[in-house]
Amino acid sequence: MSTPKRSAPRIVDFHAHVWPDIVAAKAVATITEFPVRGDGTAAGLAADQEAAEVDLSVCLFFALRAENVESVNAFAGSLDRTRFIPFGTIHPDLTPEENLASLQNADVRGIKVHPTFQQYSLDDPRVLNVLEAVAGTYPVVFHVGAGAGSDGSGATPRMIRDIARALPTLKVIAAHFGGYRVLEESLLELVGTSIYLDTSWPPSLAALDPTTVRSIINRHGSDRILFASDWPTASPADEIAALRNLDLPEEDVAAILGGNAVELLQL
Repeated sequence: MSTPKRSAPRIVDFHAHVWPDIVAAKAVATITEFPVRGDGTAAGLAADQEAAEVDLSVCLFFALRAENVESVNAFAGSLDRTRFIPFGTIHPDLTPEENLASLQNADVRGIKVHPTFQQYSLDDPRVLNVLEAVAGTYPVVFHVGAGAGSDGSGATPRMIRDIARALPTLKVIAAHFGGYRVLEESLLELVGTSIYLDTSWPPSLAALDPTTVRSIINRHGSDRILFASDWPTASPADEIAALRNLDLPEEDVAAILGGNAVELLQL
């Protein structure tokens, strides 16, 4: 008897965070820049997925220290694959071989790089060495811009541009439209290139001027934009509503909400 073929997901949230239940409350408590909308647990995210009719969430993980990479990736790999797509972590204090082995052992689908929290700069040559080792195998979501008390000088749009040029086989996803709180630089360096941009913008996409967002999407191409909430800092349902309120063509909305993610991740 054949197994029924699963239909392609309609909505994929490409930017969410969860933590083990035992530490989720502590992790969420460190988010002080804006109100938090979720509890940081996998069960909490699943509930918000259902409320928003999100089929899958890409869960992004980053280890603050090299010695935590293995355990963080192990937790990422343990998530329910019917709901979540795990993106693991790397750290430049480990060798490219050590990073790659950890990712493979956890069977993650991609990588999250967060220089602000991990306390390194994207122009650190060790970062490029690790990314070179994973290019062509794992797509990478980069935090770009300010946040968490940082001015974003270690994660600039220009650094993303340089990485993409140096590693043309690396699938690059620049979070926050390519520059949280530094959209002007993203417009100069990233918009219109071949990289992907995600739509997350805590506390909400609705905080941005709709005309600016439409202009970015039109200039960059809706085929390289990925819907993203950055849960638990925003509600997936609210972010879907904010995207729909931009009055984009329905085919563009469908691509952004899920079609582009399906193609990128071969879901």
